Amino acid sequence: MLARGQSFLQQYRDEAAQIAQALDVETMDHMVGRLVRLRDEGGRLFLCGVGGSAGNCSHAVNDFRKLAGIEAYSPVDNVSELTARTNDEGWETVFAAWLKVSRASSRDVLFILSVGGGSRERNISANLVAAIDEAKARGMDVLGVVGRDGGYTKRRGDLVLVIPTVNEQSVTPHTEAFQAVVWHALVSDPRLMVCGNKWETQTLHESKV
Repeated sequence: MLARGQSFLQQYRDEAAQIAQALDVETMDHMVGRLVRLRDEGGRLFLCGVGGSAGNCSHAVNDFRKLAGIEAYSPVDNVSELTARTNDEGWETVFAAWLKVSRASSRDVLFILSVGGGSRERNISANLVAAIDEAKARGMDVLGVVGRDGGYTKRRGDLVLVIPTVNEQSVTPHTEAFQAVVWHALVSDPRLMVCGNKWETQTLHESKV
């Protein structure tokens, strides 16, 4: 419910500020360390999500590859395979099957982006649940940025950041928005970033001319 005299947009801004202040920076720091080790050991990063989080996976793949020099992939970027597997084998196994064909191993990492983290009991994001099970069976670490109580990702994952809930009516937009905040923070950390962003490096170059 809106506070007296406050517009929805003012409330949304204030909620975002609350979330930003409450982010678990220690978990994010451990994520950076794990991703540095992943890169050093020549492992691969597999990002999985559905809905808006799937779009975030595509964007994050770009940043992890280009800015952090990590070999990263997301099954959602191959719409032909994704829809063929959905049609022929069912939606639940699409991500697990990707990990199998990719011969994912303990050297690799699964990164889940999700609002609820998946739930087998409620049959919500069952493909994420299956992907996590497949990853753990292969000895992979599971990272995640999720909302609500973290769901299956939080229960079985190794390093999982739960975006704090400050308004039950805005969990989805805040979670998906802060997924972007978090992964941008990770790839911008000097321990991970190997290639600067275009505008920042351009400005720095021009200031030296």
